[in-house]
Amino acid sequence: MIGPIYVVTDPDAPLPQRDQAMAAARGGAWAVQIRDKTAPDVEVARLVEALIEMLTPMGVRVFVNDRVEVARATGADLHIGQGDGDPLRARDRIAPDALLGLSIETVAQCARIPKGVAYIGAGPFRATATKPDAAAPIGAEGLARIVAAAPVPSIAIGGLTSRDINTLKQAGAAGMAVVSAVTRAPNPEAATRALVNAWRQP
Repeated sequence: MIGPIYVVTDPDAPLPQRDQAMAAARGGAWAVQIRDKTAPDVEVARLVEALIEMLTPMGVRVFVNDRVEVARATGADLHIGQGDGDPLRARDRIAPDALLGLSIETVAQCARIPKGVAYIGAGPFRATATKPDAAAPIGAEGLARIVAAAPVPSIAIGGLTSRDINTLKQAGAAGMAVVSAVTRAPNPEAATRALVNAWRQP
């Protein structure tokens, strides 16, 4: 269910989010997440519906960030943060077969991960310009502690590149979520494929 490379789109990147998602999917990402803090729900829903139609046959999951009602209306998977409401309520609102991801920043939060959460986004691993309001970086040691405490697979996030893969694997992460490493690469599809191949190396 959970693969190694998860790509989060960036509305400020050079390519449109639809093209970012398609490139990531072609490059082998198991999931893409549409994260746009300013676009209206109807616009996000239209994009998500189009991506579901195109990416589901490729076996790629489509997540929407924070917007529970968009996920409910489109059937998309959902990722929420610590400040985005009750995970149990979100789980009840989305489709039964949709996946729910939850951001985790501390070991203490792991004790409050409810049933119905499919994976956690653990981080930020390091500070990143794509999310200036993020919590304090956790680093490799913090990631390892969260992985050990979480009852579900952990996907690391926060300023990650291919150089971090061995460290993430040693910490026990099931995968990594990236933004700039793909969306701002000269060739996002090739960048995704390189990450997938690097993760698969022993």
